[in-house]
Amino acid sequence: MSFQYDQYLEQHRGNVRRAYEWICENLPELSNGDLSANFQIQFEHDASKNNSDEYDAYDAYFYGNNRSYRVMKDYQVAWLLHLHRNPHHWQYWVLINDDPKEGEVILEMPYYYILEMICDWWSFSWSQGKLDEIFNWYDEHSKYMKLAPKTRKTVENILSRIKEKLDEIEHETR
Repeated sequence: MSFQYDQYLEQHRGNVRRAYEWICENLPELSNGDLSANFQIQFEHDASKNNSDEYDAYDAYFYGNNRSYRVMKDYQVAWLLHLHRNPHHWQYWVLINDDPKEGEVILEMPYYYILEMICDWWSFSWSQGKLDEIFNWYDEHSKYMKLAPKTRKTVENILSRIKEKLDEIEHETR
């Protein structure tokens, strides 16, 4: 176990909570008083990263002192496990069928997972102290993301509402 990775996990989870609490306080209509989302975000976010098959690989990859082929492969498997265990990642909702005729299907995400996903993304802006950085990040990554139409519209609506509120708060403090 790595003290550094433990610290990162604590900070990341704390920033996800801070993002969610900010939304609840400043845009309460977005949280809908959803107790499932509240519990998930407050207490269970990225809990699978404590599993040894994720923890050890992440720790070695990010905080170890070598990036050997084995470390890289273990990290890739851990990342895949993490995506499949955590429905707040858009990749979780991409169904790759065995039959080529069925192809790939992009499923709609439930609202509370969309909200958790946005808080997850936004946590990195919180750690940098630049709350508007999420918008640049989304602009850079959105074309690559495979989101179902309603999910994409919901994501962009929530981000737009956050941006408007941040702008409003900034204008009021001038």
